[in-house]
Amino acid sequence: MFPLDYPSLAEARAGAEKVKGCVGVLKVGLELFVREGPRALTLADAFGADLFADLKLHDIPETVERAVASLSPSGARFVTVHAAGGRAMLERALERAQRETGGQLMVLAVTVLTSLDESDLGAQGIAGSAADRALRLARLAWSAGVRGYVCSPAEVRMLRTELGPDATLVVPGVRPAGSSSDDQKRVATPAQAIADGADFIVVGRPIRDAPDPAAAARAIAAEVATGLSRRSAEP
Repeated sequence: MFPLDYPSLAEARAGAEKVKGCVGVLKVGLELFVREGPRALTLADAFGADLFADLKLHDIPETVERAVASLSPSGARFVTVHAAGGRAMLERALERAQRETGGQLMVLAVTVLTSLDESDLGAQGIAGSAADRALRLARLAWSAGVRGYVCSPAEVRMLRTELGPDATLVVPGVRPAGSSSDDQKRVATPAQAIADGADFIVVGRPIRDAPDPAAAARAIAAEVATGLSRRSAEP
């Protein structure tokens, strides 16, 4: 998954062009969506990729449900909602996605952002580790019927063990060996994230800022293949 983290539609289109055919999913986040609106959601299809609408919805159940309904005609494959929004919000989002798209749109419950660690959670009055928090939120979302999750590399193996093969795990905070972690606090290499159980990884700046983004994307794909080999070799 490649994030179109650009300030304008023209720059996002140019970025998508550089990795055309090298990534399967293009992610539209808040920066581009707030600037360009629904037009940003058309880019993935134009480049033959699936659309990940990373909007991290978190509001009262009625508002989130209606937002999912508004998103449905875009053809998005994924949309993020915060698991911390509660069971009713998750259920409403899931039910509306199913009704509008017949299951084409997968609701992904965001557990704990990769920019947070225990000290950040403690400052919010949340006791325990980031892993504890991610597990509690994942269990809540599972009980609401959600089967897709966003978690950091530090929790992916735990959630795979806890939720089993029916869960779809999307993992940001992935950086090739030797890359800067930027503002991410819980990171791993592509091979490690896949070996630990990730179904999809999100890699942004190491591709976007590379001299040759397509070559960087292909190198990461090779690391993914290594991770899959490691995972299949585990007992």
